[in-house]
Amino acid sequence: MKMARPQKRDMGESIIPMINVVFLLLIFFLMTAQIAPPEPFEVSPPDSLAEAPAEGSQTLHVSAEGEMAYGDARGEDAVLSALKDSMDGDALMLRADRAVPAETIAALLPKLAGVGVRHLKLISTSR
Repeated sequence: MKMARPQKRDMGESIIPMINVVFLLLIFFLMTAQIAPPEPFEVSPPDSLAEAPAEGSQTLHVSAEGEMAYGDARGEDAVLSALKDSMDGDALMLRADRAVPAETIAALLPKLAGVGVRHLKLISTSR
């Protein structure tokens, strides 16, 4: 008795190269992405007509209630102490809420100067 040989099925396209490409892209994007720490609290910066955004690596956050945060430091005394230890001549970015009274910011400026802050830039949103 003669039996017919089963016909060989065509091997479809292998999905392995596509999986390799996806993993390589994933690694590429993870390596090139800048992962920024979350902000300590919600801040709505004031509006301005400035064209160029303020740039810097060190940011002082001031909430609408007047609470301050700089890195891991919270509260005015801790923030001023941390600023005193970390100021290296670079401009300090001030990310203050639009609801903070100008008097609060004006009272903060001499304290910042006392710990070594020489350049201060206010972060704002353009209109």
